[in-house]
Amino acid sequence: MDKHFESTRCLVCHDAPCTQACPRGNDPARGVRAHRFENNYCVGMFLNEDMCADCDAPCEKACIHPDFPLRIKQMAKGVAAKQVKDLPSLEMEFCGVRCENPFFLGSSVIASSYEMIAKAFKMGWAGVMYKTITFGDIEEVSPRFDQVGKEGTPFIGFRNMEQLSVHTPEEDFAILSRLKDEFPSKVVVASIMGRNDDEWAQLARMAQDAGCDMIECNFSCPHMAEKGRGSDVGQKPELVRHLTQVVKAATSLPVIAKMTPNITHIEEPATAAVEGGADAIAAINTIKSVTLKRRSEVAGKATISGYSGKAVKPIAQRFILDMRKDEKLKDVPLSGIGGIETWRDALQYIVLGCSNVQVCTAVMQYGYRIIDDLVLGMQDWMQREGIKTLEEVRGRALDQFVATDQLDRSTFVLPRIDRDKCTGCGRCYISCYDGGHQAISFDPETRVPRIIGRNCVGCHLCMLVCPSGAMLPTNRIPVKKGM
Repeated sequence: MDKHFESTRCLVCHDAPCTQACPRGNDPARGVRAHRFENNYCVGMFLNEDMCADCDAPCEKACIHPDFPLRIKQMAKGVAAKQVKDLPSLEMEFCGVRCENPFFLGSSVIASSYEMIAKAFKMGWAGVMYKTITFGDIEEVSPRFDQVGKEGTPFIGFRNMEQLSVHTPEEDFAILSRLKDEFPSKVVVASIMGRNDDEWAQLARMAQDAGCDMIECNFSCPHMAEKGRGSDVGQKPELVRHLTQVVKAATSLPVIAKMTPNITHIEEPATAAVEGGADAIAAINTIKSVTLKRRSEVAGKATISGYSGKAVKPIAQRFILDMRKDEKLKDVPLSGIGGIETWRDALQYIVLGCSNVQVCTAVMQYGYRIIDDLVLGMQDWMQREGIKTLEEVRGRALDQFVATDQLDRSTFVLPRIDRDKCTGCGRCYISCYDGGHQAISFDPETRVPRIIGRNCVGCHLCMLVCPSGAMLPTNRIPVKKGM
């Protein structure tokens, strides 16, 4: 049984009926979530064979899945009970400010009121980049969200037209001041955007007066209704430099410049921000995009707006790598943004050199509660790896990235087929023949695929399309002449 596949069927219910129905005080919903968010080593804390073996599974009877209930008892099979003790601390510093963990709410609708952020802080989030504060009226549209799915997964990408805070600056800074007073150990960051130098400076002073820990300059929103703001700024290095200087002159707080991905070389505006006095860089904001669906139309019209979610993670990480490899930016603190749902996603940003990460779309889909698996998953991994602080692994992956002409082209890795796992579906054959190098044969009577070694170039397309994990790598061997 593929337990991760089963967990993806879960509705991730609020106040989950399966947990309510458990007669032994177990937490099936939390265990399923641990599977879903790649925290497999900790599943046994909430769902395990010892607790479920002789149970008649009232949790499954309580499941409200519309097709058929989750097979929770089967998911518990083979899972040993686990207790996690003496977990390492996730505490770290960002721009000289102590953070209890690296997980921050990204500047967006998820961070736009006192009640929301107070709830998130109580659940374990270390800090917040508040929804961007500005002068002037902000008028939003309806609908303003859309999603992109694939093969039954409805949310691989997310498009939004959300702009800035609809409150006055006075209202927003009052909220931030209250949050800092009531949650002094949490990190409160004011995201700001002015329309001219005076507004940028005034917002920076208001942030400092409110007791904020840092300021994030939004140079990157991709769909502002007013020209000359957001990504229009972030695409002009000289303007980024100037506005950063304006903000730095108005405050003694650390200043973070938030970069747009809607540019070829992100290093240019990022370097300009640092030259203007920025203490750190945040990247990336959403990517300009369109979705051709009626649900995304506003009174029959559509527009270009921001794209986020899991699908943008490789693009965001490429920009992080570009900045970290740049000589002028290699030591500048980075805050990573884009497609973070699990602790593994977050770890990838950290090993690329980020100090912390910001999460947005995953919270919109699953709620603040994902902080449970972000924190526990990261701590458990550190404990298993013998790592005491995240600083030990920050930037660890950078050396493995080289220019394309430095990659080994003298060896390759053939695939092999695990016959016990192979279901005989033929997906490997179809993809290899129609989209690869015709290196797999398939007998329609026995439904057995076979590797044609003389044709195989080791591209590994077959491994990527195999739905049962039956395609495995072999050892690296020399390339034959003529390949």
